[in-house]
Amino acid sequence: MDLEASSGFSSISPPVFDGDNYQVWAVRMEAYMEALDIWEAVEEDYEIPALPNNPTMAQIKSQKEKKTKKSKAKACLFTAVSSTIFTRIMTLKSAYEIWNYLKSEYEGDERIKGMCVLNLIREFELQKMKETKSIKEYSDRLLDIANRIRLLGSTFKDSRIVEKILVTVPERF
Repeated sequence: MDLEASSGFSSISPPVFDGDNYQVWAVRMEAYMEALDIWEAVEEDYEIPALPNNPTMAQIKSQKEKKTKKSKAKACLFTAVSSTIFTRIMTLKSAYEIWNYLKSEYEGDERIKGMCVLNLIREFELQKMKETKSIKEYSDRLLDIANRIRLLGSTFKDSRIVEKILVTVPERF
């Protein structure tokens, strides 16, 4: 019995990418496709070998599985993008090509990522706790910024968040 039938996983729809927050979408999408056991079709652009003369049942089954995984991965990526982005990728032939196109188009180069990290660190440093907010809301806001920094590939220690909270929380707490 496969994963889809046993867990109802196929009823969970993939995260849809509309051009914003590529890094978040990519992490979610990779996890989604790994759960469906089709991620390898995205990661490796493998060829499907032709069947030899008088193939065994195992060879036929293996070839069919590889074809199915490639088709499912491509269909999954087509489903997981907005119609605007779909029109840009619809002519690409494999899930591997689609994934790499989206990555090159939306991930941004190192300089852009570096600028985003700097802006997020600045935003983090400028955060102040409002008197009307709870500590939980404040810490959630700081954690959100820290996680966005981490998604861009930079390290951001939890101790920095704790320090920020201890220094900026009003005395009444």
